[in-house]
Amino acid sequence: MLNLVYENIDFLIDLVLAFITMSLGLNLRRKDFQKLFYNPKSLTIGLLAQMLFLPLIAFILMVFSDFSPETKVGFMIIALCPGGVTSNLVSFLLKGNIALSISLTVINGLLCMFTIPLLTNWSLSYFIGNEADISLPVLSTIQHIALVTVLPATIGVFIRGRLPELALRIIPVLKYLLPALLFIIFTVKIFAPADKGGILLSKQEIIDQGYWVLLLNFLSMILGYILGLLFKINFKNKITIIVEVGLQNTALALLIAGNILKNTEMQKPAMVYAIFTFVSTFVFGWLIKTFASKFIEKK
Repeated sequence: MLNLVYENIDFLIDLVLAFITMSLGLNLRRKDFQKLFYNPKSLTIGLLAQMLFLPLIAFILMVFSDFSPETKVGFMIIALCPGGVTSNLVSFLLKGNIALSISLTVINGLLCMFTIPLLTNWSLSYFIGNEADISLPVLSTIQHIALVTVLPATIGVFIRGRLPELALRIIPVLKYLLPALLFIIFTVKIFAPADKGGILLSKQEIIDQGYWVLLLNFLSMILGYILGLLFKINFKNKITIIVEVGLQNTALALLIAGNILKNTEMQKPAMVYAIFTFVSTFVFGWLIKTFASKFIEKK
């Protein structure tokens, strides 16, 4: 049974992520998305923070670190894969703007098809001295984004519109069920044997890389908060941008480092990132929501 799970782990991850997105859609109505495009300031700032400032922060950190060149590239790949469905879930748990979160995930997913090959090759050239043949298949990537985010979210919005009482009854249960599902599936991925697609991480590697992972995570979220203050974004959207810029798409990073570049060392930062940052992002967002709203936002 466990071998069957290992063999289908990537499919199961996609299935769980799609279910999470559908569940998040239960909280939304069509007009929630319409508001974003009538007033796109929050969407624009979120994209700017993720696509420009996040890779810049990662690059500066790696210049000052003493990791191997391969590990440094692995950190850059993480920064080039902005928020996925896990960030949507954290935004939901923190009562952020889920429509904004899902919209950023979809748009970033499309932009990444062009930015990832360009900037990953630049990172390889800078840190290692060579480049690789990197490309994300456009049609299959769009299909994957659609199946994991757009379609499930649309189904959730449809159910909310047609069966609002059922949706409102399910939502409180999902608040606890969704994190549990995500935790189980990523735990299986992290601790799977190497011959079943797992990545062997030593305790020392987790400690060494964990410090820099959390540094990247916290600096990114602080940047997101500062941008929100500078551009006078409302607090709910600010929380969402903090989460989106702080929590990256580790599944995509693993795909690039493992399936495309076939380099285990480059995969390790993504796995360490997955171990720490779901909790750290939630805690940081909760602290901002609890204390900043009282002592900073109202001044």
